[in-house]
Amino acid sequence: MKKTILILIAIGMALGSVAQNNEASPLDNLPPYIRQLTHFGERADWSLNGEKIMFLEKTFGDVYEVEYLTGKIRPLTHHFFHEGFVRALYLANGDILLSGSRVFDAGDPWKSRDARNAELWVLKADLSGPPVPLGVHCKEGPAVSRLQMKIAWALGNHMYQGEIAYENGVPKLVKTKSLFTNADLPQTTIGWTLEAQNFRLPKEEELMFMAVKSTGKAAAEVMGFNTKTGSFVNYTENPEMYDEPEGTFPDGKRILVESNRHRPEYHGMQSFLTLDIYELLLDKSGYMERITYFNDNPKYKASNPVVSDDGGFIAFQYALTEDAAGRGRGILVMDYEAWKASKKK
Repeated sequence: MKKTILILIAIGMALGSVAQNNEASPLDNLPPYIRQLTHFGERADWSLNGEKIMFLEKTFGDVYEVEYLTGKIRPLTHHFFHEGFVRALYLANGDILLSGSRVFDAGDPWKSRDARNAELWVLKADLSGPPVPLGVHCKEGPAVSRLQMKIAWALGNHMYQGEIAYENGVPKLVKTKSLFTNADLPQTTIGWTLEAQNFRLPKEEELMFMAVKSTGKAAAEVMGFNTKTGSFVNYTENPEMYDEPEGTFPDGKRILVESNRHRPEYHGMQSFLTLDIYELLLDKSGYMERITYFNDNPKYKASNPVVSDDGGFIAFQYALTEDAAGRGRGILVMDYEAWKASKKK
């Protein structure tokens, strides 16, 4: 993992050098339907009422919450000592699901993000105490239901699902089961690495996840697993391209995707660094439309988009191409209806 991060940074620096003659930051000329909400932070998540956005200060950092209308920020993890977090997601009851390691080593930080060390925890919404560990490790981010207390997460070659229940007010994980392994995937992606994303609204019967190939020409596909029938769908069917699923729209018809389709000449580790945000139709047509253009300047990228529960707004982050995957330098919000209206002009 450490070697991979160093390679990513080296490639990003090379790509950034291409932009020396193009010093204009996309933040200097944002379209009217995008505004910058914070000047630091990454991995945004909308509150269920759409009034707040939770985000990480940085990878292995504290968790914060910002009011969308006022911009007022408050810390959520300052009241206890910890080793830093890599994910923070709202649960259906308003509590917070965290992912983080019990131990952080500044000399070898990235091991705190991988599945050997990153654990899942529940933090009470009233911040009445430290988070409670659920007793499971997780590869990258978990998927969290917006309707009920169920989650899904990847570990090793398995995808798991469970429910969070409370016993005398203490959260615990129950009804844990294995959903599938990477050996169960369709032929074109069999054996690829798994990463959970979210449950597809409105029924949440389908788990959206990524299947990613990290060797050769690094590629990723947007996948769906029907928890009722056990069937799979590959929504992108483009094994030479990097398409990572992110936030799903509440009508279940579309999903946001991180992709480098605008720079198809970049392969392998370069594909992680040349990202912008696209919208993918979930009608099996594979149709995608680009909605951000931060990477038009190859020094920048946009990533990690999530959709508000009313479908009206998209929160995402920007970063430099030299930054490690998932790192963000600030949270922005797109007015989705205003974006659609701008296309008609």
